[in-house]
Amino acid sequence: MVDCDLRSIAEIVAALRKRAAETPSGQWVLGFKYDDTKTSDGRPITLKDLDDAIPDHPVFIEHRGGHTAWLNSMALQAAKVDDKTPDPPGGKYDRDPATGKLSGHLREQAKHQVQDLIPTNFTRDDHREGVKLIAKMMTRTGITSVTDAFGSPDALRGYQDARDSGDLLLRVYCHIGFQFIDQMLAAGVCTGLGDERVRVGAQKMVCDGSISERTARLSQPYIGRPNDFGILVTPEDQLYELARKAHAAGWQLATHANGDVAIDITMRVYERLQKEMPRRDPRFRLEHCTVINDSLVERIHALGAIPTPFSTYVYYHGEKMREYGPERLNNMFALRSFIDAGIRPTQASDYPPGPFEPMMALQSEVTRTDSKGTVWGPKQKITVEEAIRVGTINGAYASYEENLKGSIEPGKLADVVVLGRDPLKVDPSELIKIPVERTMVGGKWVFES
Repeated sequence: MVDCDLRSIAEIVAALRKRAAETPSGQWVLGFKYDDTKTSDGRPITLKDLDDAIPDHPVFIEHRGGHTAWLNSMALQAAKVDDKTPDPPGGKYDRDPATGKLSGHLREQAKHQVQDLIPTNFTRDDHREGVKLIAKMMTRTGITSVTDAFGSPDALRGYQDARDSGDLLLRVYCHIGFQFIDQMLAAGVCTGLGDERVRVGAQKMVCDGSISERTARLSQPYIGRPNDFGILVTPEDQLYELARKAHAAGWQLATHANGDVAIDITMRVYERLQKEMPRRDPRFRLEHCTVINDSLVERIHALGAIPTPFSTYVYYHGEKMREYGPERLNNMFALRSFIDAGIRPTQASDYPPGPFEPMMALQSEVTRTDSKGTVWGPKQKITVEEAIRVGTINGAYASYEENLKGSIEPGKLADVVVLGRDPLKVDPSELIKIPVERTMVGGKWVFES
């Protein structure tokens, strides 16, 4: 795939055109990590941009958030989508408001339906090599453990293969997508199966859309778009049925829920399951749990659920925050509210949607300031010490591993990061500049600067 994390539409189009020239006519040209607010053009890429540049290949460019995509006309034709095609449940085909014609921008389930048609030929070795690459990238920044937010049987095997070949430099808690749960159940697989390097995580489900792509399902509309409340991807009855099967089999549950409407729905499902089939310490996860209110916080605390808000979004995606507004931002990425309520939140970059560098996460959570110096949601600031706990011991708690890792204590795994400066003593606005000198996993230095 073409890395579209570039700063102008011209650069993106040139990179796609180069790949098209190397690809047989009629085959797909794929891009990823495109971000519609990061280019100097001040507008998203268009159907015309892609048609003019690459007319003889279907083109599919995924937003770095993973919930939307931009296509050219040949890709729409290959997917049998035209101006008369109705929006699918949980998705949307964007259209020109003046003409009603497709714009080439697909959201949520509309995007996923097309993506499912694109052939993939990744081999077992490709998965292992991918793990090797990302592990090197992450350990350089001081990361020793990660959660794969939406794994598959192939991904899980890739982690295991990388572990066995010595290429897995960190630890992985691998959530499994809901569509694979029957395979897992038939094989007797459940949350917690594995070892200190690779462990099966929760069943992952999706309730609503994306914060970075402005499709999260909200109770109040997006700023400047009075009729846009976002997209509910999975209705409550369907979410309940998906969750019930895994909960009954002893799986931890993790649900992508960004907007307050989606969090409310997800909490109702979790509360119902725990009432109907009570389990000791289920540690229900609310992946992202972005837009909250006092009532939701009370319910999360009462259930013992675990929110995992985005760690780097305020700093990295600051230009998008205006679409949520200053008032709502005081109830977003709400670590202060969670901690004050006695909840044990952890954090997530959700990479590639957000950068994964821990020092960026610390600065974002402590200062609530974006890269341009604008403060968003100052009521949710936390201290450096609190931010470190959120990303270490609380992260271990979220995967049932708090007695194994997450703090430096006798008897725990020797996972250590050496920083060039003390984060407790520097100006919080300088946290992102602290260098990582060394990273140790399991008593072995896996990165040395």
